[in-house]
Amino acid sequence: MFSGQLLGQMIMVASVGDDGAKQVKSIHAVFARAGAYSGGLVEYSRDPMHVGRAWASATITASQGHRLLTRALVLLNTVEPDLIRHATTMPDVPAPEHCEPQPILAVYPGSEVRPVERPDARSADGAPISFYWVRPPAAFDTVAANQAVVAWSQPGFTIGAAMQAHPDIVRVSDSHRSVSTGVISHTAHFHDPPTPGDWLLVVSSAAFAGNGRVYGNGSVFSRDGTLVSTFGQDAMVRRAKVSIDSRRGL
Repeated sequence: MFSGQLLGQMIMVASVGDDGAKQVKSIHAVFARAGAYSGGLVEYSRDPMHVGRAWASATITASQGHRLLTRALVLLNTVEPDLIRHATTMPDVPAPEHCEPQPILAVYPGSEVRPVERPDARSADGAPISFYWVRPPAAFDTVAANQAVVAWSQPGFTIGAAMQAHPDIVRVSDSHRSVSTGVISHTAHFHDPPTPGDWLLVVSSAAFAGNGRVYGNGSVFSRDGTLVSTFGQDAMVRRAKVSIDSRRGL
């Protein structure tokens, strides 16, 4: 199962019962085992840690059958007036109208994806970086649902950003075939809500690749330049010991 799906669903579980009084501020998830779409229902449980006037926190656990898949710590907060304000500037990239759509599945189902074709792009510190415009298929009514869509669309690009820097060794298409890849942990922070149903720019930077692992981070912006979310990720990229059936994933 795709890690982004689990992230999005855990955000929805964390938001149940609060009547929108608090918004998810951050989620940190560790993916202990891979789920399977053929493995039956995924069940979620919520264990509240603290509920106060300004902050709340809870642990969300996802299980499939008797297998614990994922556990996440979620922090929620009330939105308060600005005392100070600044944010990272959105990169200067072509608008989605100038980018060709591609059928990429590592986003919320039904979303349109338009990569910015800059395969040799590097961040200011030299890390390989990728840019993807993503437009959800609908505008959802709650902040939590729109945050879930953002989180769903974050994890799938960091590994690709790392692999694109080594075309002489691996290709992204090798994933789940001759190369074993997977997200091990993902942390997302939410800042300002996205514009519902509008384009999002997902920027992913792979700061480190080695020892069979990849670490990366990134940002998500609304089309108007609003910083919606930032994230960090630990992932696995290693040569598969045996041939992998791509229909079954890891």
